[in-house]
Amino acid sequence: MISDFDSYYLDKEEPNKSCLLALRSLILNQDDEVTETKKYGMPCFCFKKKMFCYLWTDKKTDEPYILFVEGKLLDHPKLETGTRARMKIFRVNPNADLPKATLETLLKNALDLYRNGIIKIR
Repeated sequence: MISDFDSYYLDKEEPNKSCLLALRSLILNQDDEVTETKKYGMPCFCFKKKMFCYLWTDKKTDEPYILFVEGKLLDHPKLETGTRARMKIFRVNPNADLPKATLETLLKNALDLYRNGIIKIR
């Protein structure tokens, strides 16, 4: 039986399906304390039960992106704020190779906010 988590990804068309699955794997492999859940109909990733990022696709461009919950504390030229005060997104081109080194750096920096106590974990 396909889990509710898996169905989100498997229902997507290529190349987004493969891109989102690769992003999911990359996120989950960052730390043993990272878990996946579903919030607002989208995959949400938590560190010690505290939300730190989401996966979603842009409604206009249909491009996948990672939304960093505490993005305002992250500084990277490819992160977009848009109209958000707290969160930032990193867009991913599903037709290109994943920028793995950049993504790993961003994910590490985001997780370090929690690991180092900048963002309090209850």
